[in-house]
Parts: sequence; structure tokens; C-alpha cells
Amino acid sequence: MADYTIAKTLDYKGLACPMPVVKISQQIGTVSVGEVIEVHTTDPGSLADFPAWAKTMGHAIVETKQESGLIKIFVKRMK
Repeated sequence: MADYTIAKTLDYKGLACPMPVVKISQQIGTVSVGEVIEVHTTDPGSLADFPAWAKTMGHAIVETKQESGLIKIFVKRMK
């Protein structure tokens, strides 16, 4: 079990690159520093896009889960 609590879950299923990253950029400020957003996406490009975005923006990917046709990315707001 992970040692974090989900502050918000965002459904970006069906959105193509770069929209999931554009949308998380708009939403990250709606949670407090240290909180985690769970993102649901179907875009395989998100597996590379989210870590690159998080590194650039100073946030952290705390976990990534792949299920059948679904990717769950857990983003921790760091600043």
C-alpha cells in the first residue's frame, strides 16, 4: 500500500497527447503542496510525458500503474 492520500482524481481518458499534460498543468495548483493527484489516461505517450513534465515543473511522479487499457499516474505537488 502506498504511503500517500489522493487529494483529487482527474479523468483524462480518451485525450491524446499533449492534452493530459496540458490539463494537469492547469489543475496542479488546485491542490496543496505535498498532496497527490491521481490521473487516469489512455494515452500511452503519458508514460513519457508526465515524468518529463513533472521534472521540468518541479513536481514528482510517486507511482504509475498500468491496467488493461488504462494508465494511472500519481503526481505529487512539490511547490
